[in-house]
Amino acid sequence: QAQLAESGGGLVQSGGSLRLSCRGSGFTLEYNTIGWFRQTPGKEREVVACISSSDSSTYYADSVKGRFTISRDNAKNTVYLQMTSLKPAAPAVYYCGADIEAMGISKVSSEYNYWGQGTQVTVSS
Repeated sequence: QAQLAESGGGLVQSGGSLRLSCRGSGFTLEYNTIGWFRQTPGKEREVVACISSSDSSTYYADSVKGRFTISRDNAKNTVYLQMTSLKPAAPAVYYCGADIEAMGISKVSSEYNYWGQGTQVTVSS
């Protein structure tokens, strides 16, 4: 059974850093497009970053470009989201997802097949 599990969220001050982890079980993340999304209450889940299955090319939302980095550790079957220079914002839940049919970058949450339970990130001012 394919499963994803996020960890690493928490409370951090403005300007700080966090590293989120997305560990897969039951399938190999290396062979799938993996995306990180975030969601705040009352809003749609939006893509933050994505790493493709085909060539590990990456995509970042404009709001995080230059501050966030998505990467894989294939030996640990884990995808990371390194977040730096965090800005004050409403608490958000970060989710990782797997789009098992995509070969390239996938930005639409409805196309993802598997999701983790989410991890909350709060950035205080």
